[in-house]
Amino acid sequence: MKILITGTTGYIAKRLIPKLLDDKHELVCCVRDLNRIPEDLKEKENIEFLEIDFLKIKGIQIPSDIDVGYYLIHSMSTSSSNFEELEYACALNFKNLLETTNCNQVIYLSGIVNDQSLSKHLKSRFRVEETLQSETYNLTTFRAGIIVGSGSASFEIIRDLVEKLPVMVAPKWLNTKTQPIAIRDVLSYLTEAIGKIELYNRSFDIFGPEVLTYKQILLQFAEVRKLKRWILTLPILSPKLSSYWLYFVTSTSFKLAASLVDSMKVEVIGKPSDINTLIAVKPISYKEAVEKAFIKIEQNFILSSWKDAMISGVFNSKFSKHINLPQYGCFKDIRSKRVIDESFTLNQIWRIGGDTGWYRFNFLWRVRGFVDKLFGGVGLRRGRRHQTELTSGDALDFWRVLLADKNEKRLLLYAEMKLPGEAWLEFKIIKDTLYQRAFFRPKGILGRMYWYSVLPFHGFVFKGMLNALVEDNKSSL
Repeated sequence: MKILITGTTGYIAKRLIPKLLDDKHELVCCVRDLNRIPEDLKEKENIEFLEIDFLKIKGIQIPSDIDVGYYLIHSMSTSSSNFEELEYACALNFKNLLETTNCNQVIYLSGIVNDQSLSKHLKSRFRVEETLQSETYNLTTFRAGIIVGSGSASFEIIRDLVEKLPVMVAPKWLNTKTQPIAIRDVLSYLTEAIGKIELYNRSFDIFGPEVLTYKQILLQFAEVRKLKRWILTLPILSPKLSSYWLYFVTSTSFKLAASLVDSMKVEVIGKPSDINTLIAVKPISYKEAVEKAFIKIEQNFILSSWKDAMISGVFNSKFSKHINLPQYGCFKDIRSKRVIDESFTLNQIWRIGGDTGWYRFNFLWRVRGFVDKLFGGVGLRRGRRHQTELTSGDALDFWRVLLADKNEKRLLLYAEMKLPGEAWLEFKIIKDTLYQRAFFRPKGILGRMYWYSVLPFHGFVFKGMLNALVEDNKSSL
C-alpha cells in the first residue's frame, strides 16, 4: 500500500517507518524541513519525502494515490500558548488534503480520554479526533496512556527521577492511577490496523495489563534497576511547584513538565474493548517493557528520542536558514589544528557531548548547563540519543545538530540554551586541518555583554577541546 506519514521526525514515526518498510509498503513521509530527514532513511527504497507544514498548506499537493494516512502530529511540548488552535488547524488541513486523494483509512494515535475530567492536552487531542472524522475516508483512532520505551519522554523522565534521587519528596499526583503500555505494543496496533475493516470509524483505548500509580511506576522501575528508593508524597506541592520540581530534576523542558503535570493530575484508565481480539496483541507488563527498553539502550539501539523534537522554541524557521554560518554582525572564535589521524579525529567529533562530555574542562560545561536550567533553558541533561551516531535534528546537550556529514567531515551545532542572541559551533576538516569555529550573533547590548563575559573562558575551554579532538588523549578536568 501507499502510506502517508506525518510527524516523520517524531518519536513514534521514527520507529513506525522501518516496520512499514519491512512490510513492503511504499511511504510518503511529510517533513517541515527536508534538512531534517533522518540519515538512515535517505537511501532507503520505497520512501519519498514531501516538505510540508500543515499550518501552511496553500499550494501544497500530495500524491492522489494514497491508500492510508498516519496522523502523528502533536504539540505536547510546544512553546506556543495557543497550542489547541494550532493542533486544530493542523488536523483540519491534514483532513482537507487527504480528502483530495483516494485515501481509504486514516490511523490516528491519541491519548486515553477520561470522560469526567480532561487535561488541556487531552481535550485538544479529543478535539483533533473529532476534526479528523470524514465522509471520504475511514478513521481509526488508538488512545494510549504512558508509552514506555527507550527514548520516550515518560521513560527518560522516570529514569532521571529514579537514578538520581534515592529519596524523593514528591507531589500528591504520584498517587494518580494510569495504565502504561510498551512502545512495541503501540507499534503492533498501528501496523496491524492497516486495511482492517472492523476498525473503520472506531476508537480504541490501548493499554498494558496493569493499573499502576505513578509511585508504583517509579518503584517498579527502581526494582528493575536493582535500586532502593523511598518516596514521600506531599499535598502542598502546587501544579506550578510540581512543574519546577520535574524541570530541575529531569531533562525535560519547563513547558513539557507543566504539560505532564497537567495530565498526571487526571486518572487515565483505559476502557475495555474487543481490540485484542481484532488484532492479536497481548500487551506486556510494565516491568517487562522497562527491561526491554534497557536491552535496546545497552545495545546502543535507540531509534528515536523525544528529546530530538523541537521543544525549545528556538527554531521558528527551517534548518536551512541556519546551516550557513552568518558572516556579518557576529563575534567569532576560530581555531585550527593539524590533524594527525583523520579517522580518530572524526570519531572524537562524533562522540562529543552526552556521557563523553566535551573533553576538556567538563565542569565548566556542567556549570553552564546548570545556569541555563536556572534561566529556563534545556541544560545539559538531554545528553544524546546514541553514543557514536549523530544525525540532523538530534538533540546534543544544549545544542541542536544542524548538519552531521562524515563524508563532508563537518558537524554543525546550533545553541538551544538561553542566550541574548544566536550561537553556532562548527567542526570541519579541510585537507589535513581541523577548523573549530564558534560564532555568536548578539542581540542588543545584553548580547555584547554576554560575549565579553564568557570570552576569558574561551582561551582554555575551546583550545583544550580542539587539542583533545586531534590528540589521542581523552583526559578531562
